Amino acid sequence: MHLPVRQLVEFLLQTGSIDSRFSGFDRAAEGARIHRRLQKAAGAGYEAEVYLKQEYSAAGVDYLIDGRADGIFTADGLVTVDEIKTVTIPSEQITQDMKPVHWAQGQVYAAIYAAQHSLAEMAVRLTYFQVDEEKIIRFTRRFTAAELDSFVQALLAEYAPWAKRAAAWAGARAASLQALPFPFDQYRGGQRAMAAAAYRTFRDGGRLLCQAPPGIGKTMSALFPALKAMGEGRGERIFYLTARTTARAAAEQALAALRAAQPGLSLKSITLTAKDKACLLEKRECTPDACPYASGYYDRIRNVLWQALDENEFTRPLLEELAARFQVCPFELGLDLSLWCDVIVGDYNYLFDPVVSLKRFFETGGDYLFLVDEAHNLPDRAREMHSAHLQKSQILGAKKLLGPGKGKLKNALGKVNAALIELRRRCEAEPGRTFFQAEALAEFNKLLGRCTGPLEEWLDEHREGEAHEALLEVYFALREYLRVSEGYDDHYITQLAAFGGDVRASQLCLDPSAFLDKSFSCGRAAVLFSATLSPAAYYKDILGCAAAKCAALPSPFDPTRLGLYCAADVSTRYRARESRLGAIAAYLAALVAARPGNYMAFFPSYAYLAQVYEHFCRAYPHVPTILQESGMGDEARQAFLAKFEVGSGGTLLGFSVLGGVFGEGVDLVGDRLIGTAIVGVGLPQVNPRQEALRRYFEDTRGSGFDYAYRYPGFNKVMQAAGRVIRTPKDKGTVLLIDDRFAAAGYRRLFPAHWNHCRFVYGSDELGAQLARFWGQT
Repeated sequence: MHLPVRQLVEFLLQTGSIDSRFSGFDRAAEGARIHRRLQKAAGAGYEAEVYLKQEYSAAGVDYLIDGRADGIFTADGLVTVDEIKTVTIPSEQITQDMKPVHWAQGQVYAAIYAAQHSLAEMAVRLTYFQVDEEKIIRFTRRFTAAELDSFVQALLAEYAPWAKRAAAWAGARAASLQALPFPFDQYRGGQRAMAAAAYRTFRDGGRLLCQAPPGIGKTMSALFPALKAMGEGRGERIFYLTARTTARAAAEQALAALRAAQPGLSLKSITLTAKDKACLLEKRECTPDACPYASGYYDRIRNVLWQALDENEFTRPLLEELAARFQVCPFELGLDLSLWCDVIVGDYNYLFDPVVSLKRFFETGGDYLFLVDEAHNLPDRAREMHSAHLQKSQILGAKKLLGPGKGKLKNALGKVNAALIELRRRCEAEPGRTFFQAEALAEFNKLLGRCTGPLEEWLDEHREGEAHEALLEVYFALREYLRVSEGYDDHYITQLAAFGGDVRASQLCLDPSAFLDKSFSCGRAAVLFSATLSPAAYYKDILGCAAAKCAALPSPFDPTRLGLYCAADVSTRYRARESRLGAIAAYLAALVAARPGNYMAFFPSYAYLAQVYEHFCRAYPHVPTILQESGMGDEARQAFLAKFEVGSGGTLLGFSVLGGVFGEGVDLVGDRLIGTAIVGVGLPQVNPRQEALRRYFEDTRGSGFDYAYRYPGFNKVMQAAGRVIRTPKDKGTVLLIDDRFAAAGYRRLFPAHWNHCRFVYGSDELGAQLARFWGQT
């Protein structure tokens, strides 16, 4: 059994309560920064981040134990393992016996090192760094090699029942997965090809980008071969990563289909939910005083896990039921259970976000299989994960909440506010009141760093009230900004923008490819799939998958069931929009007049949508319409989609925003949607930030416009068009309205199943074409 050192000691020896307090945010990343700082200060002869591994046998179990020691050095002739821990408790409360788990981690590393170097004796040093006071406190203990070996053997013997349970499960899982049948009577068109390509990737390692049209069954095409590879010993765990809740539901449905195909399937799966959504309290506060589910969590969790592992499918309702029954935190329970699960379903964040990624898996990596659904969403999500923003109003507001009088925190916030005032003056001298610079704001970042200690101290002393909540949010913003500043390099740019009396400082990640590549390297293989991953070279580049293989599968549907037309005589460029409102409305009227049914029209912005909507309603008042509004909540979205009923016998035209919630991830099968119109080529709005992106990719790739505008825009077009044909029985139309679609730069982006696109010049010609299309049997 492969077992990381940290997982071993924390599982057996961690006690007490969950107590994240205000310092729980990004503590792991902050600890890593402090580790690097202390390691660098240690000087010559100090070896940092030493990877160690050793095989052991205990109580009938063979183990491979591994991990990274923070440091190893020689002092007074004795080789010493250094274990570095960052803490927030006051330095006077730091004692050498306060956390046995800390000693244990160092002792295991020392045992491995002593055995491998035939040493009779070693030392373990605990280095505590008190973050508020920036004070270092150290304790050292000496151990004989025999003592260290006995300690490790005792830990492994105590862990043996868990290891035997895991080994028995792994054997049952392998046998079960080897016998697992494909859960449907037959493969859909193209589905077997995708599954075969995915299986080869999981078997051999590497990465695959797979573009598969809507309706092919992408979820099962990725998940089934991953399970078959796991059954053959290629992959110890599967991570199914998604961009939205609907995709997580699709993964759960696929797992349910597999279980139905093989009753008694030995497979444990879990769906992870965000902490705020998982919390059982009305207001989340992860402290033992405020939360009974946090109090004594580590004292109870091993008994809870042993009983909970009798279940195989850990959905959100089951986690909530288990948490309530055993009085443990459902979010932390989910994370702890994930260590014993074969398939983990969750948001992109759990692998790619440097703050909330699953460190328990990815600190050292493993034989993991990554399935990335809707991968076209990943570049923008990754950019945001690695960017940070801070506004002057946040700082000034925090300072005002401190009330009258002076103080260390107030002084520190005042200096940051003054620096932002100066930056605002610089903005006001620039066109558009914004400017960019390649370099980080080094002095400004130092001022921010001087705020965090006093802010943490204030938050600890003032636990109640609105001021605490507001300053806590400021603390999170500061920590996030400083975290990004630590990794700031030539993939970033700094933007300063003034608006009203405020100013915002942003550290923008322009190119997330290196970060994504590092994340994918934590596993054995990755298959990234979407209906829209074209052009392949662009996505390979931006997703950090330069050496990946690519597959573009043809549509499994009869192309004659899709009527594809392009209004090539209409420009939707900004300067032409006002004059072409009538022509666009006429095209929409011709589209819906050809056959009663439900339609959607997609627009590049709410403002343009409103313009066309108003004109259309005046010109064609007899056509029923529905309008997507900005900021619609879940209930409003569901009400919007509910209007698209089957068999109503009438006509409905929905006006929606391209790239919005109705432009992808919506499954309106059959007559619920028989046509879409896509107005414009989907280009992102031209603004200073998008132009910075264009300049960056022009300088680094020579393709600034394509990377910043054309490719992301056409992806939205393809997603919206994909709402129409969802099953082999569907029949419908797609109307592209923009003369740029007829240009070579866009025609080369058309997928193969768009080769029959017809270009029309006028709404009358479109009407005639549609009459022939719908008249076909």
